[in-house]
Amino acid sequence: MKVSIIVAIAHDNVIGKNNDLVWYLPKDMKFFMDTTLNHYVIMGRRNYDSIPEKYRPLKNRTNVVVTRNTAFHAPGCVVVSSIQKGIEAAQENGDKECFIIGGGQIYKEALEMNMVDKMYITHIDQEFEGDTFFPQFTKEDWNLRVLMEHQKDEKNTHNFIVVEYRKKG
Repeated sequence: MKVSIIVAIAHDNVIGKNNDLVWYLPKDMKFFMDTTLNHYVIMGRRNYDSIPEKYRPLKNRTNVVVTRNTAFHAPGCVVVSSIQKGIEAAQENGDKECFIIGGGQIYKEALEMNMVDKMYITHIDQEFEGDTFFPQFTKEDWNLRVLMEHQKDEKNTHNFIVVEYRKKG
């Protein structure tokens, strides 16, 4: 089974502010929805909390929430105490590719613990003020392939490019 990260980041590695996104890109959101459809999506508790209630849990996906709080309950979700336990749940249930969807601390831990095989990164051609960041990583350790380029339009307010990173070796 592949373990993938999916994330949108700005030039300065910002991924959010005040537990929310700081941009609105419907075309990228559609890419996220299409890519993660019918897969396990693993997220931290704060990331889960940032999803508007009417969209929780994310439809047509198995939502896995990672938290140290043993009393935490999320209706319709699998609650686990570690990213590894979330990955194991996906694997045990036959998922071919599970997705780590945030937030910043979960991304950092997954990369530091060498859990990630692939990353789908939407690079937004803009800088934003934020308080949550995607961790630094060495691009030379990954094979890159551009999946989509999009110029800003009336619905998507920023230029962006979606790149697939596959771990070398």
